[in-house]
Amino acid sequence: MSQSPCRACAPRLLGGAAAVSAALLTGCGPSGDPAGTSAGQPRRGGRLRAAFAGGGVNETLDPHLANLFNEASRAKAMFDKLADYGPDVSIQPRLAERWEPSSDLTRWRITLRQATFHDGTPVRAADVLYSYARITDPKRAFRAKASLDLLDLPNSRAVDDRTLELVLKRPFAEFPNALAAFGAYIVPQDADSFERPVGSGPFTFDSWQPGRSLLLKRYDGYWEGAAHLDELEYLISNEESARVNALLAGQVDYAHDITPTTARTHADGGRMAVTRMPNSTMQSLAMKVDRPPFDNRDLREAMFLLTDRQQLVDTVLAGSGQVGNDLYGKGYQYYADDIPQRTPDLDRARFLVDKAGARGLRIPLDTASVASGFVEAASVFAEQAKQVGLVIEPALGNKDTYWKDILNSGVLASYRSGAMPIETHISQRLLTNSTTNATRWARPEFDALYTKAVSSADEATRRQAYGDMQRTLHAEGGFLIWGFADFLVATAPRVGGVSADAPANTLDWARFDKVWLG
Repeated sequence: MSQSPCRACAPRLLGGAAAVSAALLTGCGPSGDPAGTSAGQPRRGGRLRAAFAGGGVNETLDPHLANLFNEASRAKAMFDKLADYGPDVSIQPRLAERWEPSSDLTRWRITLRQATFHDGTPVRAADVLYSYARITDPKRAFRAKASLDLLDLPNSRAVDDRTLELVLKRPFAEFPNALAAFGAYIVPQDADSFERPVGSGPFTFDSWQPGRSLLLKRYDGYWEGAAHLDELEYLISNEESARVNALLAGQVDYAHDITPTTARTHADGGRMAVTRMPNSTMQSLAMKVDRPPFDNRDLREAMFLLTDRQQLVDTVLAGSGQVGNDLYGKGYQYYADDIPQRTPDLDRARFLVDKAGARGLRIPLDTASVASGFVEAASVFAEQAKQVGLVIEPALGNKDTYWKDILNSGVLASYRSGAMPIETHISQRLLTNSTTNATRWARPEFDALYTKAVSSADEATRRQAYGDMQRTLHAEGGFLIWGFADFLVATAPRVGGVSADAPANTLDWARFDKVWLG
């Protein structure tokens, strides 16, 4: 494809409203190798341009505030955690070379690997202690706070520069989950401004235009080996069609989060490659159980029973996924696969709607085009609810503030999640003090079951407790989890090294130090 003048190419390809997003994709440039060529073997060099949806003026480079997919990918490009999630969401050592608990599970000795920050200084135990103190600061609201809040930091200590002893407030058998928690990145001691971040990841900061682009360069001193790419550029394009058209035009090399329809349309065209990551994202509706109408358990059960999950998977996901059973973590450790799969029962749902006095009730459903399929799923679900006498009214929210807005406001919202251990999902979203409790689920007896699970060294005891928690959630919880979607990304044919075995939020998802340009 021939090179086009940058000032003309984006509006021509992505006219109308999409031109706003397309205009952010600067540096049009040539498209690289002709369509249909292979990426070949790994090679060094080049700049990969990756298009993600963004958060507008609310975007941040503070890794402890990372929340959106683009922020999470950028954080892992510039920073490291002590541990992270493998393809099966098992815990893999990263900056931590190894860890060992005391017999009572309240003290964990961690040995750091030899790694350096981008300014050449070593990653030390003091940096870990500072990072965790910052995350757990009671005056701040960082996402990993709930996972790390069990740390007794005043009594934790650096044994030497590469060894630290972390003391816990209570026994916690699954403490490595906390080390891998979303946002639990290690930053240099005293770092609190991230306009020009210094991390220990595979790429170093070069320049940033908030809400538009971020340019990173390879860090040759990376502990796991230098990246193949010379440069990595993140570009913002909130509309999926804009990301795809920019990829087809050669303006970007990687388009994050495409729809199954797009994948099917371009599957045989030779102009893009599609990577499918199975069982990546939980697809759900979040009912707030602390307020009408969903403080009524009968009505919540009616919502579970009216849902045709297979229809949602077939229509919204175009078959690229599997049905859910109102439980998170299908296929993960401790998942309660002994609970029978829910199927539609419209007669029972109508009975429960009438019992709740809710026939004809109008219920707003907050949604937005912040994720593929949200608006479509809301529409399909509204049609399903009509069959039992409920009037679901989808309401489009602000894309830039959607996730913040639905945390405390409204009664019903479209919701999704990437991969994490079931323990982490519970600790971050379902305990009374969880910081991202979108369903407002708060049950002391549930909190006690969680405490029982994580304070036992006996795996069978933990499994039983997790099973009991899931049975409670399945019967009366606030998450209506209708499916698990494959995650789809599109790349130019010349891009190699994109992992197909990495669910969203795991280590190898949206990870660019292993990617190359052919």
